[in-house]
Order: sequence, then C-alpha cells, then structure tokens
Amino acid sequence: MPCTAASRAAATSVRRARRPKARPCATTRTTPTSRPGSSPASAASRSCTRNRCSSRKFTRPNAVTSRPVVKLKLKIWRQTGPTSAGRLVDYAADHVSPDMSFLEMLDVVNEGLIKQGEDAIAFDSDCREGICGTCSLVVNGIPHGPDRGTTVCQLHMRRFKEGDTVTIEPWRAVAFPVVKDLVVDRSAMDRVIAAGGYVSVNVGGAPDGNAIAIPKEIAETAMDSAACIGCGACVAACKNASAHLFMGAKISHLSLLPQGQAERQRRVVAMIEQADAEGFGSCSNEGECEAVCPKEIPISNIARMTREYMKAMLATR
Repeated sequence: MPCTAASRAAATSVRRARRPKARPCATTRTTPTSRPGSSPASAASRSCTRNRCSSRKFTRPNAVTSRPVVKLKLKIWRQTGPTSAGRLVDYAADHVSPDMSFLEMLDVVNEGLIKQGEDAIAFDSDCREGICGTCSLVVNGIPHGPDRGTTVCQLHMRRFKEGDTVTIEPWRAVAFPVVKDLVVDRSAMDRVIAAGGYVSVNVGGAPDGNAIAIPKEIAETAMDSAACIGCGACVAACKNASAHLFMGAKISHLSLLPQGQAERQRRVVAMIEQADAEGFGSCSNEGECEAVCPKEIPISNIARMTREYMKAMLATR
C-alpha cells in the first residue's frame, strides 16, 4: 500500500503512545497536597525531567584533602662545600601525609624552596627501597632514623606526630667529608673494598657455585654477612668512626666460603691497613654499629675479623 502523509502521521502517533512515561525520581516525589508555604515554582524545581533529578549533585571526594596531614618543624644541616662552615637551618614542612616516605617529604620541601627561588637541599638517594645503601641521613641523632632494621628511605612520616621537631644531619666522620648539605663522600669505603674485598678466579674457568659443597650453617652465616649494603651507618653511629662492622662483614663473607681462601690472609691485612690510612677509627666494642645497621648485621663479624687478622699476622712472621 503506498505510503501517504496520513499513514505516516498515524504511525508516529502510535510510536509516541507506546513510549513509556518517565517516572519521577524517588527522592523528589511530590504529593498531591503542597507543603505549607511552598510556591508552585519551588514544587516545579523539585520535579524530575527525563528520569533524572535536576536538584541532585554528584561530587567526587577529594582523595588528597581527605587524608590526614601533619605539620613538622625541620632543622636541616646546610653547608655549601667541604671547607665552608655549616649550620642548622629551620624549615616548616606543612601538609605532610603519613603515607609519605622520609625522602618524599624532603622532595616536597625542596619543591617549595625551588618555587621561592632558593637552593634545594642536597641529599643522596637512589633505589629508595633499602637495597643500594645510597641514602645517608642522621635523623634526630640516629643514623637512618628511629626504626630498627630499615634505611632512611624506608622510614615513613607516620612515625612522627603533629608539631614534632626533626633534626636532619649528614654522616659525621673524618673519612666522610661533607660535599654539600647532607651529601658526604663515602669513596673511602670503596677504597677499603678495593684493597681486599674480592676473590680471584681464572677468566672463563670459574667453577659452578652450586657444585661446591658447603655446610648449611656456614652458607647461612656467609650470606648473612653478605647482606651488608655499605651505607656507612656503622661509621656514623660509632664514637670512634670505626668501619669494623663494615669490614668484618665482608671479611667474614669471603673467609667462610671456599672461593675466598686464596686471598684469605692478605685480604684482612690489606683492608685493615687501608681503613687506618683513610682515617677510620678503632673498635671499642660499644655496639652502636649493630644497633643502627639496616641489615642488622651482628658484631660477631668484628670478632671473626679480629681472629682472621691475628692468624694472618702470625702466619706472615
């Protein structure tokens, strides 16, 4: 049948009749009787159009402002160079989230200083996972801060309370000269390792480590000593600036394993002599090094190093 204007109009009216009517929103449903004192305009504003409530507003919560924040007072060591005089400078750390790490808090402080046209605070960091041993800060007189068995990059701001005063200083030792602010030169430890902290193998002929039988107790002790990351916290905590825990860990690690027997005697002598030349002090068994070590290396490694040194000196006579 040919389509005419009348038939099209009839089909359109049928489709409109079949279309469901929009239901009013449950939150803005009105009653036949209006409220006392209400006007028709206000009632109309509460009505729903196209199945949507025009009076309702959806807002996304601000995840940043909803978190609790603290304000801290910072006393940070500032020093322009190795030969210049340094001093503690006061700073304010506002809007510090408890979820921040300590180094992230310093990043926020540096952003504020840069915006004000001031020099940023220099400090060492790399992995920020407690592995590399690069971070080196004394927090309130304790290397790496108040938490045991962690580096300062693993320290979080939930450890501090509102209004706390936090003093931040670099490692303090003759062998660790200050480069700038909180950065120190720890290359002396690298030279101690280069003096004897290695094993000798023929190129291309290194034996498979799994093929060498080692008692389980010895292997575990050696691996515990090998956990040292060379951060230098033991030196910073010692009143004598001794590196004996650092050296003892490396000497214990290599002297216990078969691969380290070739240099066993000359290793301990060379490393101790290099440490003396670098300006590290002697051990007086205070135990502060073990208390601040982020890897909780025991001072029994120092006793083992002393025994190795005495045996090496007797063997060379």
